[in-house]
Amino acid sequence: MKRFLAILMVTVLALAGLATSALAADRVGVLMPTQSLQRWNQDGDNMKSQLETAGYEVDLQYADNKVDVQVSQIENMLLGGVKVLVIASIDGGSLGTVLAAAKDMSVPVIAYDRLITGTEFVDYYATFDNYRVGQLQGSFIEEKLGLKDGNGPFNLEIVAGSPDDNNALFFYNGAMDLLKPYIENGQLVVPSGQTELAQVGTLAWSTDTAQARFDNIIAANYADGSTKLDAVLCSNDSTALGVINALTNAGFTEYPIITGQDCDKPNMQHIISGVQSMSVFKDTRTLASKVVSMVEALLKGSDPEINDTTTYNNGVKVVPSYLCEPVFGDASNYKELLIDSGYYTLEDIGQ
Repeated sequence: MKRFLAILMVTVLALAGLATSALAADRVGVLMPTQSLQRWNQDGDNMKSQLETAGYEVDLQYADNKVDVQVSQIENMLLGGVKVLVIASIDGGSLGTVLAAAKDMSVPVIAYDRLITGTEFVDYYATFDNYRVGQLQGSFIEEKLGLKDGNGPFNLEIVAGSPDDNNALFFYNGAMDLLKPYIENGQLVVPSGQTELAQVGTLAWSTDTAQARFDNIIAANYADGSTKLDAVLCSNDSTALGVINALTNAGFTEYPIITGQDCDKPNMQHIISGVQSMSVFKDTRTLASKVVSMVEALLKGSDPEINDTTTYNNGVKVVPSYLCEPVFGDASNYKELLIDSGYYTLEDIGQ
């Protein structure tokens, strides 16, 4: 039935005639998952601004983390005559049917920062080197605890990303491939016993969900006041914020090493004050610029620049990708990284 409706959409658009085609000749559809996280608002704004500067009409929509809403948005964009779709998916495996309709209409699809899985109908992928993000987080813990020098044992807990986000696996693997040997040799101990991605994942990257889980971890493993928590591997800033809230509510005044990702404004305030230790910066302006160049190439009938043809297998095919480089950020370099570059003002981060 869904396939029938998709074909029907193609027919309706064809019957709309040349007027609709001409009207939307340079329209680009940009779909972001939610406005509840700071980073997606910045991604959406950067994409819209740069595409409009390049001369394109932009249809930017957010789906409130609801898959059915995102599917409906894609359908409406196709009916509205978009020429390219740029999609940051909510559930990467849920879009196969509607993207088949895009293929039938010769509308290229670029997966934005989250890989679209389980379908052949995705043409390109633009993201950061997500395995490298995890490596930066894991190596920070390794260095700060002196694990290479044989120091330990130290207590570690793990708070990973959303299981339905393919990136969460890369972040987790990047860090754990580095830290797991220290867990196996006893230099790192996980008192909760929760180490597998299925145990440590945080649905929708929710701060509240991360906080609730960490409340339980503290109560079960650290409430005696004598068990020290040395480090928390957090895959991003929204989960780190949940951990910080849980620690604060439990009366912690000395915080463990806490990693993060995205350099969100409240987290940068925590980093400056010494509560959070670091965050991996992914400059969404860089990613947006790369996607704009990919869109331009596609609309001109040429092949976009890619730099990875092996890493991102979506279960059906390896999706040609462009990987931008993530950067380490902490209290020592945030001014150069974020303020001098114009990403934030000092007022944005409470300075």
